[in-house]
Amino acid sequence: MAPWAGAALSMLSPLSAVWLTLAAAFLLTLLLQLVPPGLLPSCAFFQDLIRYGKTKRGAPPRPAVCRSFDVPKRYFSHFYIISVLWNGFLLWCLTQSVFLGAPFPDWLHALLRTVGAAQFRGGELALSAFLVLVFLWIHSLRRLFECLCVSVFSNAVIHVVQYCFGLVYYVLVGLTVLSQVPMDGRNVYVTGKNLLMQARWFHILGMILFIWSSAHQYKCHVILSSLRKNKAGVVIHCNHRIPFGDWFEYVSCPNYLAELVIYISMAVTFGFHNVTWWLVVTYVFFCQALSAFLSHRFYKSTFVSYPQHRKAFLPFLF
Repeated sequence: MAPWAGAALSMLSPLSAVWLTLAAAFLLTLLLQLVPPGLLPSCAFFQDLIRYGKTKRGAPPRPAVCRSFDVPKRYFSHFYIISVLWNGFLLWCLTQSVFLGAPFPDWLHALLRTVGAAQFRGGELALSAFLVLVFLWIHSLRRLFECLCVSVFSNAVIHVVQYCFGLVYYVLVGLTVLSQVPMDGRNVYVTGKNLLMQARWFHILGMILFIWSSAHQYKCHVILSSLRKNKAGVVIHCNHRIPFGDWFEYVSCPNYLAELVIYISMAVTFGFHNVTWWLVVTYVFFCQALSAFLSHRFYKSTFVSYPQHRKAFLPFLF
């Protein structure tokens, strides 16, 4: 490794290093999937690990042992239950500190220091982190509602490793947001002692982008669920159909695209300059791109009449 690269890595916080590693891992996985079939040996266990839901049908034959690691896809709701509870608690702690001057609990402060939170983070506004944590909690609450009341799950499965990672994921994301808060000991450092005085144009832009992308993601999930219901809203089957409408006219997986835009909206709310959060966005980009590519391949191989102009993830590009 070049000396400059080693120095750059050593400057990363533990959480930043985690997101960089995850982004690199999913980038490599995506590149491997783009290699034409036959050029590289196929590993059924690896393919089973990176696929979930309908995309497992397009994978190589699954060894019987793989099925012992299956978890119902409907357990996605567990991820958002964890997120609503954990990130709700973090938001409550942050609110107490910002508005009432209450210090963070000792264990939480110690945990934040361990993962790389810095004292008096120059240039970072407490309002930015507060808004991002609010966005994250609202996003998790909406996704939980969708899992329980909107989505129609079939008997599709995910790998138990994916399930465990999903349980940890939103804990890490919440800690990442809270670690960006400027701290003065165990208290939040608020410039000018008035949080509202920190309002900037990029906070408004980030909020608009968050609402816009969230609305589109919700609409896409409604469209997907409607494919399995009759006009009265009653579930009549769990088969896959070709979705139409909204962003589905451009890409196969607009819900994944909306997820990326939601995280970009949080980067905007941070003022564009937060390197740690851009690493989170980079991870989300490659993770969602991989899932979209596999889903796009499934649609094209399943439906002869699938619209040829649709891309997988990015309109007109990929």
